Formats: sequence, C-alpha cells, structure tokens
Amino acid sequence: MKEIILECDENSARIDAWLAGKLEEYSRSYIQKLCQDGHITVDGVGVKSNYKLKTGERITALIPEAEVLQVTAEEIPLDIVYEDEHIIVINKPKGMVVHPAAGNYTGTLVNALMKHCGESLSDINGIIRPGIVHRIDKDTSGLLVVAKNNHAHEFLSKKLKTHDIKREYIALVEGIIYESTGKIDAPIGRHPVERKKMSVNVKSGRNAVTHFKVLDRFPAATYLELKLETGRTHQIRVHMAYINHPVIGDEVYGRKKQRFDTRGQVLHARRLTLEHPATGELMEFEAPVPDYFTRLIQELKEVR
Repeated sequence: MKEIILECDENSARIDAWLAGKLEEYSRSYIQKLCQDGHITVDGVGVKSNYKLKTGERITALIPEAEVLQVTAEEIPLDIVYEDEHIIVINKPKGMVVHPAAGNYTGTLVNALMKHCGESLSDINGIIRPGIVHRIDKDTSGLLVVAKNNHAHEFLSKKLKTHDIKREYIALVEGIIYESTGKIDAPIGRHPVERKKMSVNVKSGRNAVTHFKVLDRFPAATYLELKLETGRTHQIRVHMAYINHPVIGDEVYGRKKQRFDTRGQVLHARRLTLEHPATGELMEFEAPVPDYFTRLIQELKEVR
C-alpha cells in the first residue's frame, strides 16, 4: 500500500472534502470508501468520512495498490503525423479515449499504439499508459506526442513541466466575445461538490493560464484560437465556462440542452511545438481542422 501523511491546516473541515482537495488524483467518493475500509486515520485512530478535522491533526491515508489490468494490442487505424525511433505524434480522432480506465478497456489509443509500436513504448507510466506523456479528452480531437523510450518520456515530461512544449487549440464557443484577444488567469482544482468535475477554485486550485484570440464571430458563437500556458485537467473547457462562453457541445461544463448535435465539445488540438528529445531540433506539427468542426462552421456561416 501507498502511505500518504498530511497535517491538517483547516479547522472544522470534513475529512473527505479536505482530503479530496489535497489529493486531486482521488475522488471524494473514493476517499469515503477508504474511510469505510479503515484506510484513513487521524492521529492513529480510524474515522468516518464526515469526521470534522482540527488544525494540526495528523492524517494518514493508506492507498491500496491498483488492480492490475491486462491491456491488449488492437488493430485500430492511427493517423500518424510523425514517427521515428524516439517519438510518435498522433492526430487523435474525436471520440477516442487515450488510455484504458474504468469502463474503457478496449478501443483506446494505447490499445492501437501497442499494436503499431509493439514493445517500442516507454514503460514509465506502467502498462495502462505506456508512452503517454500528456492526454487530451475523449471528445477533443487533435495532436499529442507519445514517447517510444524512457529517455524520450523523461525529456518530454520535463519540458511539459517547464512549459516548453507549446500547445495550440481551436474551439467554437457559445456567445460573442467582443475582445480580439484575452487572457484567463484563474486557478483550477476539483469541483467542491461534483468531484468528477474541475472548476475555478481560488482556495485550493493550481495556477492555470489560457490565452485566446478571436478568429471569427457568428450569431451567438465565437471561433477561437487558444494557447495554454499551463496544462490543467479540462483547462480550456473550465476556463471558457468560467467566463460564460462554454465550448459548444460541452455536456459537462456547457449548456444542459445543446443547440447542435456535435457529440461532445468542439475543441481541436491544432498545433504542437516541441524540442526533439534526441536531436534537440525544434519541431512543429499541425493537424487539419476536422470535418465535424468545419461542418459546424459552415452551419454557423449560413445563419450569419
């Protein structure tokens, strides 16, 4: 088991909510299950999930080893933008999950990569995420780089942390943005109530910055270019919803009743710029605007 020890810095907070804010990789419901199973103690004593913490108390969480899943290689077509012995750059289609997880054990990008690359993928992230340096959401299309060996993985991971890998997106968002350019600087963390969602969270969120530029305007919609200064989970989707211009088709952060049948957010990772892990060459990759995106642009133009 993995042991995590923390000291409480907030008086009268529920332990499940406090831990979920500190340990972003675990949901509140998962932490409640840990309490139920006796894996969370306060000053050595087991507590229920509604226990009210006191400042200075010592919290110990024992995280059981994750169940090992068997991931199989699958013959799934890949849109390969670039490949050599160190990296492979993929243009991921909308609707494809990047790596296996609960409810998605097959049909993922990892299943396809295992078939295409064989054993030529880094193993730093284990059998569930071989080669995966960064992710994009299931219903976001576009570019991501995969590491084919551990050196490449470590190099790219470090460049991500120092913001030296540049990622540029395009999106169609609700409403009209009148400013030509803008910057959204708002910390992102777990939603305080809906733990599967992220939100702008000033209290316990992490620094998050998104830059946008207007490419076109339509009746009740705006076409944007977006550049990430940081890479938080769902960053663009959360930030656009925060300024009341959610990404069209976003069923999590956007309208409850969508105007268009887009089957997910209209968000595309168009450009990726990185330093090659072996040669040091600065490389820029671009993915064309996908059909689902251009069809909606045409729809919007017709009603302008």
